[in-house]
Amino acid sequence: MKIIIAGAGDVGFHLAEHLVAENQDITLIDTNKDVLELVGARLDVLTIQGNSASISTLREAQVERAQLVLAMTTSETTNLMTATLAKRLGANQTIARVSSSDYLSLGQRNIFQDLGIDTLISPSILAAREIERLIRQATFTDVFEFEEGKFTLVGATIVPASQLSNVRLANWAAVGEAAQDLRPMAILRGKKTIIPKGSTVLLPGDHVYFITQRERLPELSGLVGQDARDIRRVMIAGGTRLAYETAQLLEKDYKVTLIEGDKDQCKKLADVLESSIIIHGDPTNPYLLDEVGLRRADAFLALTPNAESNIIASLSAKNNGVYRTIAQVDNREYEHISQNIGVDTLINMKLIAANNVLRYVRKGSIEAITSLHGVDAEVIEYVIERENHVVRHPLRDLHLPETAIIGGVIRGEETFVPDGNFQLGVGDKVIVFALADAIQKLEKVFR
Repeated sequence: MKIIIAGAGDVGFHLAEHLVAENQDITLIDTNKDVLELVGARLDVLTIQGNSASISTLREAQVERAQLVLAMTTSETTNLMTATLAKRLGANQTIARVSSSDYLSLGQRNIFQDLGIDTLISPSILAAREIERLIRQATFTDVFEFEEGKFTLVGATIVPASQLSNVRLANWAAVGEAAQDLRPMAILRGKKTIIPKGSTVLLPGDHVYFITQRERLPELSGLVGQDARDIRRVMIAGGTRLAYETAQLLEKDYKVTLIEGDKDQCKKLADVLESSIIIHGDPTNPYLLDEVGLRRADAFLALTPNAESNIIASLSAKNNGVYRTIAQVDNREYEHISQNIGVDTLINMKLIAANNVLRYVRKGSIEAITSLHGVDAEVIEYVIERENHVVRHPLRDLHLPETAIIGGVIRGEETFVPDGNFQLGVGDKVIVFALADAIQKLEKVFR
């Protein structure tokens, strides 16, 4: 597939890195020569220096041959113009990154589709929604929902007192009824990702990703040995766009306090947020945070532009007894350390956006795709749209890659945690966890 990516920043680079590994034909456009030289030295892509919103630049990139154009620069205007021109010049599909939530309303999306922009994404809104899910299911470090919660994928660390500690998966039935509709999908042990097999033993300190029905989450919380607690008070450090989007989602159900250092930004936030308390001050100052009620907060969200400050502030909050901490980071290297350093969850909104885009690239009919923090793998929801070999044989005979596992199947309103005897049907939605080396094989299976 020929894919043009406009913007070689974090989102564009992450997309290019993923797609090159899958042997896609990638052209990367950026105005910054130094950035392109750095990318060219690391990735096997064609780079073009220029303005992607220029017709001549797009023609140089052979946009008329492109199956997909991803406009991912930091400029909303540039992205919208790039996608519009690309479609008019012959690109098959276009996706544009935007900041304003106004563009994502149904009426606005229809207007942009008429202009030739097939899909709009907002990294800050996608990240804010993920934070909201984490707050609502605060026992877990990661929460991903499929089909409006019919299945939920969550991450949790196994503590020594857990009923799952030292359990061999071949003996899973011995755990009891509470574990029967619960499947471990992946295990993060240090920096190593383990695909669960019958011989695998869950160890204290393992960070395990489970898939189950939403109503079974309280039982899972008890099994992993985590204390459940209702979140009522949320403190947000920083007045960024992500902080604003998050506060807007949370303030209807929680008592939100937001601290921001810029006085003018505080005024803007106070004008648009309905019930959040806005405080002018340094959001990384531990004395100020303590003064405005950090010890009474149930959750602390560090969403300033500085990743290191966010991590330090979150660790300080944890040290002051805050139940759940979430820190925004912009460096992929941090993805592997959150559980090891004491911050409950790290959020990288650019990677969230990039993962959202990847489902438009995958072959086969895909409903959703996500990645797990610190895990070099993807969770993909495939839809079986027609009769083929997949529906003619039980799962054990499909010859799935060793580095992939089917975690759940959604059939209408019913959900199944399938075993080897399960047989898929047309219309089923299949949730699969897969390491990078299994993706292309899976695409052939579910195509």
